[in-house]
Amino acid sequence: MLKRRSFSSTGDEMPLMRLTDCVAKTIKISDDLIIKGADVLTHCLITGMVAKEMIKRQPQWLRDLLYPEGTELLAAVHDAGKIFPSFQKKIHKALRSPEFPEGQELGIANPVLNIRHEAVSHATFYNYSRFIPEIVGRHHGYSPESTGMPDDEIFGGAHWQKMRLELVEYLKNALQTDLPVIKSAVHADVLSGFLCVADWISSGAAFENITAEMIGKPDFYNQIVSAVDTAGFVKPKLKKGLSFKSAFGFQPREIQLRLFEIADDSGIYILEAPMGLGKTEAALYAAYKALEQERATGIYFALPTQLTSNKIYERMNKFLSIILEDDGPHRKSLLLHGTAWLKQSEMGEEGLPGRSWFSSPKRGLLAPFAVGTIDQALMAAINVKHGFVRTFGLAGKVVILDEVHSYDSYTGTLLNELVKILKDIGCTVIILSATLTEKRRRDLLNSENQLSDKIYPLISSVKKNDPPEEYRIDYREQYEVQLKVVVDQSWAIHEALNRAESGQQVLWIENTVDEAQQMLKKIGAMAQNYGIEYGLLHSRFLKNERELKENYWVNIYGKNAGEKRKTCGRILVGTQVLEQSLDIDADFLITRLCPTDMLFQRLGRLWRHRQNDPFRPSGSQREAIILSPDINDAFLKDGAFEKSGYVYSPYVLCRTLEIWKDLPEVLIPQQIPDLIEATYEDRDESGLLSLYKDDLIKKRETLQRLAINGLSRFAKTLPETKASTRYSEIECIDVLLIKSKHVDSDGSTHLRFINGTDLVMPRSIKSKGKKSQREAAALLMSNTVTVPERLAPIFKLSQMTFLKDYVYLGDEEHSPFRAVIVQPDGEFSGLGGEEAHEKYRLLYNDTIGYIAVKK
Repeated sequence: MLKRRSFSSTGDEMPLMRLTDCVAKTIKISDDLIIKGADVLTHCLITGMVAKEMIKRQPQWLRDLLYPEGTELLAAVHDAGKIFPSFQKKIHKALRSPEFPEGQELGIANPVLNIRHEAVSHATFYNYSRFIPEIVGRHHGYSPESTGMPDDEIFGGAHWQKMRLELVEYLKNALQTDLPVIKSAVHADVLSGFLCVADWISSGAAFENITAEMIGKPDFYNQIVSAVDTAGFVKPKLKKGLSFKSAFGFQPREIQLRLFEIADDSGIYILEAPMGLGKTEAALYAAYKALEQERATGIYFALPTQLTSNKIYERMNKFLSIILEDDGPHRKSLLLHGTAWLKQSEMGEEGLPGRSWFSSPKRGLLAPFAVGTIDQALMAAINVKHGFVRTFGLAGKVVILDEVHSYDSYTGTLLNELVKILKDIGCTVIILSATLTEKRRRDLLNSENQLSDKIYPLISSVKKNDPPEEYRIDYREQYEVQLKVVVDQSWAIHEALNRAESGQQVLWIENTVDEAQQMLKKIGAMAQNYGIEYGLLHSRFLKNERELKENYWVNIYGKNAGEKRKTCGRILVGTQVLEQSLDIDADFLITRLCPTDMLFQRLGRLWRHRQNDPFRPSGSQREAIILSPDINDAFLKDGAFEKSGYVYSPYVLCRTLEIWKDLPEVLIPQQIPDLIEATYEDRDESGLLSLYKDDLIKKRETLQRLAINGLSRFAKTLPETKASTRYSEIECIDVLLIKSKHVDSDGSTHLRFINGTDLVMPRSIKSKGKKSQREAAALLMSNTVTVPERLAPIFKLSQMTFLKDYVYLGDEEHSPFRAVIVQPDGEFSGLGGEEAHEKYRLLYNDTIGYIAVKK
């Protein structure tokens, strides 16, 4: 390690503080004591060394693609903007310890200007090559606005710029490299995200007490290695040579074999196949082969937004337990859902409890293996705060996009862009769908060529710069589902009860949580006379309760239920979570009308596992009832679809009803492509359908404009909460349910949750340590329920400050979190005893879940 050079403490025009006295951060010891942390030069050098260690762990092909020589220097110089008089005046003012020498001259310092240090970093590199200023200036999650030239007085004038450039020269010598060449905007995004994460790690607790003199010591490199290990950037230890059968316990079908044979390089692969054919296993085994051949660094499994079930995490964990060595670092995987890894891993400063990237949905993108939502991946494609951290997190991985449908009112433009970005950053993208139109397939492949729309099942691919290819899969199995479209809901309820009484396992799927809750109440009021069991599954249960409920019902409706199915008949009511996330097998299905894509998904839950056939009641067969308004009402009366018309486009629902209303049966998979194309083919309309179509077109055009604006690097960076609102259409909030809260005599806060468990949060988090802090944060999150923002309790930041060290609270304008007291009758009140909501009575019931009743 090079020795630190000494720098002049004076300039020609005015006395200046020395570069080595420029402080990068402070450390809060207590409310009464704040001390200096690392100086800017030390912190920047540590960041560069962390970055160098992170790059060292990437495979050579990915280094060649994305991490050119000099990338570690790019990370190191990120805080050059802290060599800025206004920043130093502000930080020194915060220091109240006697170790800071008073009276140093700062030169031109005007804190009133309120210029952030990242904007100064951006300006420092104004004369450097394209993308360098932008990357350096984005280390707090967004692109700062340019406010002047590097020598301008607002940045301290020529002397402070000279010191900043001296820092750059010092770091060049210390790291023995120069700044890299950046190839494209997407490349710049990856390096921006990489820089952010290197900064987070170097700002973490591991380097809190590091001084300049320690950096050259023999054991300092071990601290760098340990910090990067702790953050989770450790190469998975893979078992080699596993067959498909050894991974999953059964022989592969042809389609599963063909996918991993075809997906032999980075690129885009679309697997279209019927429900229940094992697409998930096909994708995971293709991912395993990519990992085995070191063509990928990890797996991100993306499911549709907000519908993700706990069960997919269990499937992923089971898969990882088979393919990873027993002594490997990710044997207990860093899966996105599990709170275990929140307790174990430490991502550095921004990943601490109470900071936004402690949140598991975001941190999972940085883990080697994660299950999450397509939304989190989509934000890698838009100009949203820390969007480029997501881009970095996905680089080089196998990204599996599950349940991609043709029905799409908001993600289309973004998903197309995301897939292109993933291809550019060395990903193997595997898209799974039972139902795509030819146009949707062509868009995803970014191909203008007419592709086949009659081959099914089908694998389509684009490898690197090759033209699209298609592979026909031989599949001769078929089955028939008997159908009945029904208007009379009361008749359907009685039919469900009669079927359950005969011993059948009935599945009832609604389109909204409210409708599912109401249906459960109606069925429950009548079920006592039938000697059956009934239950409800949806997304608005407490996270810990939802996991228990899913375990219970999958145990009965799953592939290994066996004799349990014969003990009694049952009705399981739920929402789309039953359609997309749970591996369940019903004897009889009742579903509310939904677009053709989703109808096929729901029909795929019928007789899903043949090993259950011996336990089905005699005389039962694959049958489904579709609940729908009358065709004349649907085509002539606005609002005929009621709440379903808010979830899905009334125009698409009309088109779907028109096709399915007279079908006595459907042949699967043979009829899937034709019915999908018939639903979405363009045609002229009249009357109410013309209005519905116009509304749908306007909505899609608006959302496409928003998407294109979000994709623009020149538009204003959106907060994550607002981006989620715009692109997911419904922003969701985590609500913490507390039975009681009081402050103990020692100043600690004592919480009791509604299941009777307790949590004591000390007045000072330092007294318990970071592991205890992470465990408390995980316990808090397990006692939350996720709801749409409009149904979330009123937010008062001042009442929730006791949570700030454990949960990311946002600010008064953008907050993803709420907390309430649950009264003995289940109704909520605010933390101060006030009403929880202006328009709704909010309640929680462990049978029904989170309830909002309009006042």
